[in-house]
Amino acid sequence: MIFLQLRSVLGRRTGNEKPPVEPYSARDAAKAAPVGEDSKVVTLPKREPVDDEERFAAIDAYAPPPAELNGSLREVIAADPDFTPKDFLKGARMAYEMIVMAFSEGDRKTLKNLLSKDVFEGFAQAINERESRGESVKSTFVGIEKADIIRAAVRENEVQVTVRIISQLIQATHDQDGKLVDGDPDTVSEVNDIWTFMRDTRNRDPNWKLIATEADQ
Repeated sequence: MIFLQLRSVLGRRTGNEKPPVEPYSARDAAKAAPVGEDSKVVTLPKREPVDDEERFAAIDAYAPPPAELNGSLREVIAADPDFTPKDFLKGARMAYEMIVMAFSEGDRKTLKNLLSKDVFEGFAQAINERESRGESVKSTFVGIEKADIIRAAVRENEVQVTVRIISQLIQATHDQDGKLVDGDPDTVSEVNDIWTFMRDTRNRDPNWKLIATEADQ
């Protein structure tokens, strides 16, 4: 069922279910971003060149020293001078909605462009199992309550940034006869996730890919 699948590849429900609210979709923001219609990738907007002092000031404002995260983010911008927490989180929010909705809709093409190979294989397997049972999913992405960077690292030529995301979704899974088998079309559920995104600094392509997911315990 959809939430069991989401627990295994996206995260877990918190039990803080809420009645439906007027849904707000970050897709409105995504339409205005420089994302190719066919490529379905998340590209951060181009920024004006800034000096080192301004870059480090942005890091200090987000994660004041002597926090460990401050040092990690300083390593990130040393490897990727265009990185800023604000712009990264904007892109991560957009990617999160696109991935969650693509998973619900069985949109493998979008997922393949946003996920690493290993993560894509896990998502595709869950979709295949769902489809083999003849189930269909109806989802509404209500919004993201909070998104925070919790870890960052530079591994050789790869920059990795981990984000804790709290989102609200309405999801319901029906079998081939239209019977509800999971979720609730009248309930907003809160989902907590920890996602890690990666970008290869050797590549001029500014896009990030999801390389790991875990439930926020």
